[in-house]
Amino acid sequence: SGKSTVVETLAEAYGLNPQGGSALGQSFRIRESEPGVGGDLIVVRGVRPRWSYFLRADTMHQLYTYLEQNPGKSANPFHELSHGEGVLEILRTRVNDEGFYLMDEPDAPLSFVASLGLAGVLHDLAAAGSQVVVATHSPVVAAVPGASLLELGPWGIRPATWEDLGLVVAWRQFMRDPQPFFRHLFEA
Repeated sequence: SGKSTVVETLAEAYGLNPQGGSALGQSFRIRESEPGVGGDLIVVRGVRPRWSYFLRADTMHQLYTYLEQNPGKSANPFHELSHGEGVLEILRTRVNDEGFYLMDEPDAPLSFVASLGLAGVLHDLAAAGSQVVVATHSPVVAAVPGASLLELGPWGIRPATWEDLGLVVAWRQFMRDPQPFFRHLFEA
């Protein structure tokens, strides 16, 4: 189990579809693949926000199909967009109000510049009173000012600082000198 499993479990515990979308989109299912333990968790919260959404990168194309077939108030041509543009459109149209948001690797299809934009969206959501839980491999997303960082690993889950995150350390080493990484990978 890892970051995605934790976020899927939180989605299920909160009553969101663990495959992505809002609580209203429970009929969107690809195949059961989640741990199925979210129902065993007790969610402790104050006032339940009016809106919640789970953005899950690995099921986005199936979610696009569901949203195009069930347009609600507005129809978006998600499949006509690139993967990154589709994620940004979801953020623009469905993750744009005070609420509770879960995101599993929302940065996966994004460029560096678009990841900076995502970091801005996350910061603005939190500043407006939203709670956002994000699983990421991106040092850009992990650098959002004021974020509480948790790192998952063989030790379990622990608080971390941005500078000490394993992903930040690895990227720094790679950016300083990528050749040792490639020598190790391409040894004959």
